[in-house]
Amino acid sequence: MNRKLVLWGGVGVILLLLSILISVSLGTAKLPVPQIATILIKQLPYVGGHIDVTWPQSSEQIVMKVRLPRVLLGVLVGAALSIAGTAFQGVLRNSLADPYTLGVSSGASVGAAFLIYFGLQYAWFGQWSIPVVAFATGLISLLLVLQLAQIDGKLKLETLILSGVVMQAFLGAMVSFMVSLSKQVINEIMFWLMGSLAMRGWSYTLMLLPYLLVGFIVLICYARPLNLLALGERQASHLGVHVERTKLVVLITATFITAAAVSVAGVIGFVGLIVPHLVRLLVGPDYRLILPLSAIGGGLYVLWADTLARSLLSPTEIPLGVITAFLGAPFFAYLLHKDKKTQRG
Repeated sequence: MNRKLVLWGGVGVILLLLSILISVSLGTAKLPVPQIATILIKQLPYVGGHIDVTWPQSSEQIVMKVRLPRVLLGVLVGAALSIAGTAFQGVLRNSLADPYTLGVSSGASVGAAFLIYFGLQYAWFGQWSIPVVAFATGLISLLLVLQLAQIDGKLKLETLILSGVVMQAFLGAMVSFMVSLSKQVINEIMFWLMGSLAMRGWSYTLMLLPYLLVGFIVLICYARPLNLLALGERQASHLGVHVERTKLVVLITATFITAAAVSVAGVIGFVGLIVPHLVRLLVGPDYRLILPLSAIGGGLYVLWADTLARSLLSPTEIPLGVITAFLGAPFFAYLLHKDKKTQRG
């Protein structure tokens, strides 16, 4: 297990670092990758002071204030959605589960659409009004789903998934209702719903980072219980797993991470569905491997999807969720087809 983690993790980190450099170099003003690497090294304490500045000041401004924060936010959003998807698939024992299974995306979307519809985007918390309200309404939707799904203090998986579907449908209808009534701001609502990292600075990155770090540590601590849950709840309980507590902690933690990601980037589909599948194909079913490698894989996936979103039709920007769907849907169809052939065989 350790050898696999070092091998795949090392390859993933190298690919991620190279991808960050290449992505930052791409844009209206193309910058050479060696120059970007030098600019980044220049920012390091103790080391940077010995490097002479040989680049225009504008290049450093583009890298440090425009492109790098957006690229790093994409990596964090991808990592958050991927580990949340992994957690949902593990605890629900359903490979089709994703970070939005319990209605958190629809809950967050209701809050964001409400603010945009009534022109309250900057009313209470300035630029943070939409992220804060979207985060809060996403968590409220989770609490409602958990309340609906509880039977005698226990969370039945079938009831939990059905409750999530019902909540997703109801809140989605509310969003659609607001979209149908809006005229002046319909494009703004739809753009948020389709996900984007445009106009996101360092503050958004710093907002998401603590949720991701804390959530990742919690989920890693539950990697072994998730492995045992794959055997079934009764078997896991006999092996010492506190099943109900594990389900509750993992679901709430994954939803916190998802709500934080959605609140800063909007709804970005397929990341938490596709990446855990890919990682599982590469390294097997051990969640001690799947969780950290999914974080790296999700970061790579969203990073390149966002790079395509801002580059393909430049200067027009494609919503990020559209790119992830274009990339993810055919691949997922391929996985389903392959799984169907395996079952027939």
